[in-house]
Amino acid sequence: MTPDEKIKELNLILPEPIKLPPNLEMQFSWVRVSGNRVFISGHVALNADGSISEVTGKVGGAVTIEQGYEAARQTGLAILSSLKQELGTLNNITAWLRVFGMVNVAPGFVKTPPVINGFSDLIIDVFGQKIGSHSRSAVGMAELPFGAPVEIEAEVKIST
Repeated sequence: MTPDEKIKELNLILPEPIKLPPNLEMQFSWVRVSGNRVFISGHVALNADGSISEVTGKVGGAVTIEQGYEAARQTGLAILSSLKQELGTLNNITAWLRVFGMVNVAPGFVKTPPVINGFSDLIIDVFGQKIGSHSRSAVGMAELPFGAPVEIEAEVKIST
């Protein structure tokens, strides 16, 4: 089963492109293709309409590990949406290479890997172990854009 088919089978909804707050411009590409490598800028969790998720705050504080896990999963859907918009399909992704997961943490919170598992589990569900398996970091940050609990950037390989 292809990734595009798997998304339909799992009833996953890829969100619309991000709707930025008024008077905010981003002067970079969300997805940058260079040869057979694709670099994905940091994404946050989005609602289906592209608005930024209302779940905000620090994991280990106002945000539970479970909410952080779900935010990482929603961030993954936002990344898949950006990739599909840029590439036209997810079926030509041949490998997930690197994932950098950032978690907005309360002081003393050190359980960042289970939070970013929300992203990794999604990618392996959609792409399978062979293509979806990736190297990964899961680090704590003092703050993230828009107060998001999670931000993730990644790199994939595509067939050209």
